[in-house]
Amino acid sequence: MLCVDKPDYHFCTLFDSQFLLRGLTLFRSLARYLQDFHFYVLCLDEGSYHTLKRLQQPHIIPLTLSDIEVWDPRLLKAKANRSLIEYYFTLSPALPLYLLRNFDGIEVITYLDADLFFYQSPAPLFAELGQASILVIEHRFPAHLQDKLQYGRFNVQYQSFRSTIQGLECLEHWHQQCLEWCYDRLEAQRFADQKYLDRWPEWYDDLVISQLKTAGLAPWNWANYRLRVQKDRLLVDHDALIFYHFHALKILSTRLISHGMTDFGVMPLKYRRWLYAGYIKELTHTARWLQQKGIGSYPVQDRRIHFRVHDGRPGWSQWPGLLRRLWSQLMLIW
Repeated sequence: MLCVDKPDYHFCTLFDSQFLLRGLTLFRSLARYLQDFHFYVLCLDEGSYHTLKRLQQPHIIPLTLSDIEVWDPRLLKAKANRSLIEYYFTLSPALPLYLLRNFDGIEVITYLDADLFFYQSPAPLFAELGQASILVIEHRFPAHLQDKLQYGRFNVQYQSFRSTIQGLECLEHWHQQCLEWCYDRLEAQRFADQKYLDRWPEWYDDLVISQLKTAGLAPWNWANYRLRVQKDRLLVDHDALIFYHFHALKILSTRLISHGMTDFGVMPLKYRRWLYAGYIKELTHTARWLQQKGIGSYPVQDRRIHFRVHDGRPGWSQWPGLLRRLWSQLMLIW
C-alpha cells in the first residue's frame, strides 16, 4: 500500500520480549500508511532491545530501561515498591516526557499501547489534535458497562502531547503522580496510571477529547456501534476503523486464542473472525519477517498463559459454570 501522509510523526511505546511481536506488528501497521515517522520503543528487557538493534530499521529508535532510569532516578525508588506490571504502568508518562525533554525536533509525541493495530492512517487523530496540547480517548463504555467508569473515563492507549507549556505541565504532573502511587487496584479515586486522566478536562483547557468512534474500538465499547464488514474494511457505524485495541488477548496457538471479551460482552463471531483471525495472521507475518532478516524464531503463541475464571477455590457444583465461562473466552482461528 502506498504511503500517502507527509507530516513527520513521532510515536512511542514500551514492551518486553513477551510483547515483541505485538509491538513490531503495531509498527508494521503504521508503516503501511506513514512515510516519515519515528517509532521510539522503551525496551523492558535486554532481549527486546538487542532484537530491535539487530533489525536496524531506520524508523525504530530503541531505548533501554537504564536510559530513562538514569534520567530520573526516582523511578528506581518506585520500582522497588511495586510489582513489575505496576512499574510498567509507572513508565507511561515517563517515556513521552523523557522524549520531549531529551530529543530535539519532537513537536508532538504520541504514546501507543503495544497491542494496538492500525487499519488506516492515524492522520484524522492528528487533525483532531490540531494545534492543541493534549489529545485523549475515552473508554466509551456502553450503558451496561457504566460501572467500569470507576477504573477511569479515559483509556491509557493513545495520548498525544505537544511540547507546549500545558502539554509538558500535564506530563510532569502525571509523571509525579505515578511516581508517588501507581498500583493495580482501586483506591481513593485512583487506579494504576489511568484514573488520573479523569481530571485532565477540568485542569487543561488546551485538551481535545477525540470524537472519532473509529479510534480506539475495543472489547469494552464495540457494543455501542453497528459493525459491518465491507470488502477489506470494518465499518464502525458508517466509518472505516482506524485502530483496534487487542486488550487481554491471549494466544494459545495460531489456531486457538482467548479473546478477553468475557467481562464486557462477546462480539458476534463474524466480526471477531475479521479482527482476531486477521490480527493473528499479522503477528505470523511479523514472525516470518524477523526470520527472513535472520533475527531468530519468535513463536506467535504466548509463553505464559493465565486464565482468571474464579477468585476462590471452586467446589464441584461450580465446575460446570466455570467451564462454560472458560469456553466462552476461547475462539478457534481458521
